Amino acid sequence: MPAEKSSLHTRNLHRNPYDFDQLISCVPELKQYVFVNAYQTLTINFSIPKAVKLLNKALLQHFYNIQNWDIPEANLCPPIPGRADYIHYIADLLAGQQGEIPTGTSVTGLDIGTGANLVYPLIAHQSYGWTMLGTDINQDSLENARQILDHNPDLCIRLKQQPDSDHIFKNIIDIEDRFMFSLCNPPFHDSEESAIKGNMRKTKNISKSKSRKPLLNFGGQHSELWCEGGELAFITKMIEESALYSSQVLWFTCLVSKKDNLYKLTTLLKKVNVAEFKTIDMAQGQKISRILAWTFIPQKDRKEWF
Repeated sequence: MPAEKSSLHTRNLHRNPYDFDQLISCVPELKQYVFVNAYQTLTINFSIPKAVKLLNKALLQHFYNIQNWDIPEANLCPPIPGRADYIHYIADLLAGQQGEIPTGTSVTGLDIGTGANLVYPLIAHQSYGWTMLGTDINQDSLENARQILDHNPDLCIRLKQQPDSDHIFKNIIDIEDRFMFSLCNPPFHDSEESAIKGNMRKTKNISKSKSRKPLLNFGGQHSELWCEGGELAFITKMIEESALYSSQVLWFTCLVSKKDNLYKLTTLLKKVNVAEFKTIDMAQGQKISRILAWTFIPQKDRKEWF
């Protein structure tokens, strides 16, 4: 049996190899995509979009009791283990010096760009009982997210559309709102052309083929994959706008894929006078990513949030 995926967070439910018998019992359709590879291990072909989507559906049902999860073919199909890691590291961030993770519906989180898949709020609520608000600029994505919630009516998750692509927190955070944290997996690329090239590289790496057509499991709408100026511009805007809501969010967080962007971003954080910022490294397989977290709340005042 393959070794535990030790690079994942210690509380991540996906550290062990996939039990395909269990997953197929949740989603029988997955069975036709499961095979024994050269290492005599059960797996799927991750370059087949339908197989990846069915695996996600089974993982969400088996581990998080999410029923009838589905997304349109054109939308981003996220890797569940990596998404779960982000949630668990946020839990550690909230635990702080006390060492005790806050749970329950009184803990409120904000997901910027929740997408059609709604994965971060689903995992956050089912793992820790947190109340989540998912936002997106794409109405079709939010409509699909609403359908997921219709099938899972007991979840404490709300949705809200961002009407203006020039803003991130404005139009979303109301004057009476207080969030323990915000999270975001920002658009990585700076143009559609760059996004297509990135998809082709991923397709080639996984399928070991010379296909020139990007596969749909690395698909995604414009807002999911690219924005003008790419990741750096998006997070820069997020940091600048976060200063306007400094007393309403305890911890702002965002994934940063490009390590080279950290210097400019942390320089900007100092400029807007945050009380504290930190970088949290995450490793999933060969991919290294990191969470940039910042707060305007002095440490002595943070206990009042719990």
